[in-house]
Amino acid sequence: MKRILPVLLLLFVLQISAQTKRTFTYAVKGKDTLKLDVYTPEILRPNDSLPVLLWMHGGGFAGGTRDNAAEQKLCEYVANRGYIGISISYRLLRKNQPTGFGCDCDNQEKINTFKQAVIDYFDAAKYIVKNAKSLQIDTSKLIAGGSSAGAEAILNAVFMRSYFIDDLKQYNDINFAGVLSLAGALVNVDYITKSNALPSVLFHGTDDNLVPFATAPHHYCDPSKAGYLILDGSATIAEKLSELEVAYYFHKVKGGRHELSSIQFNEFDNIFDFFAKTVLNSEVIQTKIIKQKKP
Repeated sequence: MKRILPVLLLLFVLQISAQTKRTFTYAVKGKDTLKLDVYTPEILRPNDSLPVLLWMHGGGFAGGTRDNAAEQKLCEYVANRGYIGISISYRLLRKNQPTGFGCDCDNQEKINTFKQAVIDYFDAAKYIVKNAKSLQIDTSKLIAGGSSAGAEAILNAVFMRSYFIDDLKQYNDINFAGVLSLAGALVNVDYITKSNALPSVLFHGTDDNLVPFATAPHHYCDPSKAGYLILDGSATIAEKLSELEVAYYFHKVKGGRHELSSIQFNEFDNIFDFFAKTVLNSEVIQTKIIKQKKP
């Protein structure tokens, strides 16, 4: 009996560790209870410490959910690659707003929306770093990922924390190791420097009508509109990373529109092979893929 009990205990621990999905509340802000879903590999040993993809869904800061079918499929794929996939909810500040998030939305309101999304993202990152041991994550291998609005938020969080965060000290323990952006942009590419540049995967269509492919107004608003705000998109970010001699994987589609914000499941093997080489093994690889949109 003495020999059987330790074996049963070990099997019990392994069974708990192998759970596919767990949900936690990382913050409560007003009426919003913000949660994150943690997806782990099927086999997770007690002493494992794995890299993480911290994912932020799209939806124009007005819609989308952390646990829709695409986000779940993404995190399950990530877990099968030996990572931990985490998908978060955040405050949808433009939901039910009459001006939406387009050209009628004041540009300062857009900046504030970015700011609050950045703060939510950092609070989620702070939660998982604080609970790194129980979640079995390697905090030195934290990849920031997002699509559309989520990509805008994570790019601004990773590269412009000093601009958007008033109290930086509370996030001192958060250091990102890589970026996965699907049709994203940030406020000012000049904030990317040699000290904060990271291996980045960027997907974007050249004719994206919402988030600029290079440097252009958000939603291509006319200068006379309240929502006129210049953003730097994937092409500008890739050019900056190239100048800094930092690894990147830039996938552009000629004629592609905002559909490049959809999760690129057919490209995942290439994406995570890139992360394996650059984030996990510190290689510097610069890759540009150019495709033509299919008729």
